[in-house]
This record gives sequence, structure tokens and C-alpha cells, in this order.
Amino acid sequence: MNPVVIDFYHAVSGTFSYLVFDPETRIGGIVDPVLDFDMASGGVSYESANQILAIVAEKDLHIEWVLETHAHADHLTSAQYIKHKTGAKVAIGRGITKVQATFKGIYDLAESFNVEGEQFDHCFDDGDKFTIGNLTVRVMATPGHTNDSVTYIIGDAAFIGDTMFHPKVGTARCDFPGGDAATLYQSIQQILSLPENTRLFLCHDYPEEGREATCEVSIAEQKAQNIHVNDGCSEQDFIQFRTSRDSQLAVPHLLYPSVQVNIAAGHFPDAGANGTVYLKTPITFKKKGDQ
Repeated sequence: MNPVVIDFYHAVSGTFSYLVFDPETRIGGIVDPVLDFDMASGGVSYESANQILAIVAEKDLHIEWVLETHAHADHLTSAQYIKHKTGAKVAIGRGITKVQATFKGIYDLAESFNVEGEQFDHCFDDGDKFTIGNLTVRVMATPGHTNDSVTYIIGDAAFIGDTMFHPKVGTARCDFPGGDAATLYQSIQQILSLPENTRLFLCHDYPEEGREATCEVSIAEQKAQNIHVNDGCSEQDFIQFRTSRDSQLAVPHLLYPSVQVNIAAGHFPDAGANGTVYLKTPITFKKKGDQ
């Protein structure tokens, strides 16, 4: 059986979120939901999540899962808001424990911050299977961009996270802690070895002028046209290109607030003594004497 998939595009971050459901049982899940966050003001709002929930209500669906493809570095997740509204379980790949351990040190988080993934309702291992209604979901670990990256395969649909983008945009960066270009190449080959009729649903698109954002591409399109990893690209070519390219990329605008919230399954830190919630940003002094 194949799922019904409805996409939602968050233009500010170039992110696609998905509502996926079994048309027979009306049971569904939400993949990679976005929280609206304004860095300048620290303001949080729920317009993007509410757009998804409005369709859930319109179609009279029961949401059982919020599925994260990884701990995103370019937007905050609205997983906890959706859990509060629907009772859904929040899940991610087991590799989140490695990401948590790394960033616990980077953020100097409290000793009590758990790095076993317990902030999530479930952490999936490679090859795990579960159901959404009558649909079977298979989890495939696809690390390389991050240690916790997974692909969710539901019938003819595969939600591939940041492994690959639109063929004209290419592939994910590998320079975050735990990232590795060789590992990403192997993960991409796993995805491209899925059945040819598999629909690949992207987590991001950054369309050039004159092109609409595209959420879905075919395996054939990626093999023939992806500018970073097509059939003519060897593993060594990819590693050399990705390493050189990543060294020139700027840090994502929302990296530090995003990862701090996302490794905690969307939970914000506890409020301070004054009742205000704060997020940490590491400060790097580029030259001696800048202090």
C-alpha cells in the first residue's frame, strides 16, 4: 500500500514538511515539522505547524507519529507543539545519541542533559519497521550529513532528509560534527538502489529564480541529473568535491538555536530565574586581543 502525501513548504528556511497518512484508516504521521522562529526578536510562533494541523482536522486524521529525519541545523522543530495538539510520539534515528553527546559539550549543557535519546519517545535503529495505520514504515539509516540521519520508506515514498536535494541543487554538506563525505556517498547509493518507482521526498529545496520549489523527484532524475552525485560521479570525485565545497560554506544562520532545541526533541531549556527562556550561542574570538 502507498501513502497519501501532502507537502508544506517553509520558504524562510527552504524546508519541506510532510503529512503522510493511510487513506483506509485515516491514521498518519508528520515528517520534519517547522517551528517559526525569528532570530532577531527571539519570537516563536506556530503558523507553519497550524497549517498542517488544519489539514489534519479537515481530513479527520489521527496523527500517531512526528518523524524527524535528523536534528536539523537550519530550523527549529515544532515536534513538541504537534505532540501536545495530537498526542503523537516523537521519533528520530538512534544516531541522535552521538549528536547529543557532541553538542552537549559544545553548548556546555548541564550534566543532567541526557545523551541516550530519552527526550524522544522513540529512537529507531537501521532496519526497524513500524506501522502507520495499515502502512508499513521501514527505517534506513543514511548518515553522512549527520550521524542521526535516517530515511523513512513508506510504500513507494521515501523521505530522505538532507541526503540529496533537487538535482540542480545537489547534496547535503558534511562538515558538521560527525559528518563524513564518504559515509554520505554510501548512504546516497543505498537510496538510489531502492525500486525505480520510489518517490523521493526532499527535506529542502532552494530554487533558482524562475523555478518553483520541488518536493518530489525520481530516482532516475537523481541518477541522471544530480549535479553532485550522478551516475558519472565516483566516490572519490564526490569526496573531493564535497570536502572542497564544504570548506567554503558559511555557518547556517540558525545553527546554534536550531540544534540546541532539536537535540532535545523540540523542548526548549527551562526558564531562568526571571521566567525567561534563553538559548546559548558559543562565542569565537577570531584574533588575539579581540576580547
